[in-house]
Amino acid sequence: MTTLLQKSPIHRTVLNNGIVVLVAENPAADIIAARIFVRAGTCYENREQAGLSHLLSAVMTKGCGGLSSLEIAEKIESVGASLSADTSSDYFLLSFKTVTADFAEILALAGQILRSPTFPETQVELERRLALQDIRSQKEQPFTVAFEQMRQVMYQNHPYAASVLGDETTMNSVTRADLVKYHETYFRPDNVVISIAGRVTPTEAVALVIELFGDWQVPTQALPTLNLPEIIVEPQSRLKPLHTQQSIVMLGYLGAAVNSADYAPLKLLSTYLGNGLSSRLFVELREKRGLAYEVSAFYPTRLFPASFLVYMGTAAENTSVGLEGLRTEVDLLCTTEISESALQSAKNKILGQYALGKQTNGQIAQIYGWYEILGLGINFDQEFQELIAAVTVKDAIAVACKYLQEPYLSLVGQEEAISSAIA
Repeated sequence: MTTLLQKSPIHRTVLNNGIVVLVAENPAADIIAARIFVRAGTCYENREQAGLSHLLSAVMTKGCGGLSSLEIAEKIESVGASLSADTSSDYFLLSFKTVTADFAEILALAGQILRSPTFPETQVELERRLALQDIRSQKEQPFTVAFEQMRQVMYQNHPYAASVLGDETTMNSVTRADLVKYHETYFRPDNVVISIAGRVTPTEAVALVIELFGDWQVPTQALPTLNLPEIIVEPQSRLKPLHTQQSIVMLGYLGAAVNSADYAPLKLLSTYLGNGLSSRLFVELREKRGLAYEVSAFYPTRLFPASFLVYMGTAAENTSVGLEGLRTEVDLLCTTEISESALQSAKNKILGQYALGKQTNGQIAQIYGWYEILGLGINFDQEFQELIAAVTVKDAIAVACKYLQEPYLSLVGQEEAISSAIA
């Protein structure tokens, strides 16, 4: 076992079986939150099985060892704790929160769920039906339709193209045997990070993890190599007629992965453009011109190249002028220098929101575990803040000219309105 003491408030230990344990001692409240990350998620699915990891997350807490779904729920709720499983593009997550006195019991239960889920067939079918309902309902939500359309055209055969839920065909094709195989392949100690924050010392937390997980053996077979298709940039337009009163106008640009030097400048440009009521898009297109019901930009943090998106919800008759307005504002990033004061405001906003996002034990356990599972390391917490602070106007213009040129376009709305917008 190796232990590293960092300058950060996080204690990092690697167990003999490869589990990384992160502990942030915070005695302020009598609560402990934990996040158990697994290097799994949608990027580790076969394309024909898109939605598999979502189904696994839904069924995983419905039976383990000798416990039924009801017995698991009673164990958690009888002590006022919470426990849930979730999946994303880049990782799988088991989360829980409990009072300090019950931490050992709930961590032991989480360990059972993580290591020996039973995937009861009746629960698999129930959760499949619920997922299919979600997939169908999303087809009636204009923003979701536009976003789905954008992901598919931008990422083609890359897993980022697919919804976490997959589609009706792939969700129907996943079997219980597929869940078992996926679990056996990726849920192993050398592929796990356990991040803990709350009223517990690092020594106590690590000793408990060793007691509960130390006997978990690393399989003899190596982890499969993640061999993803190359993302080919071919900007194009996609239109989806939908009977709705408003149009969703979405522009997409292929950005950088989190480990790229361009990540921080792009994150800052996304904040400047579309984060909040003082953002450029909100002020120019909604406040001054009254074009948008909603307008925003977002650029998620991803292990592989992430999409930089700007979008607007606007009245059908404003579709063309709204599209022109969005395109103009993005194009200005490359041709017109952002003022030092505007850049500093964006920095203050992103760093302020970042600090506010680390207030609870759950948030602390989440962010450090997330950085660890992405391969960035726990020191990225400090590095991210330094990277944002160091971005110059010149840096911002350079990444805008590099990434934000020819956009992908996704339009959803009344057929006449969206067709005339690109005529």
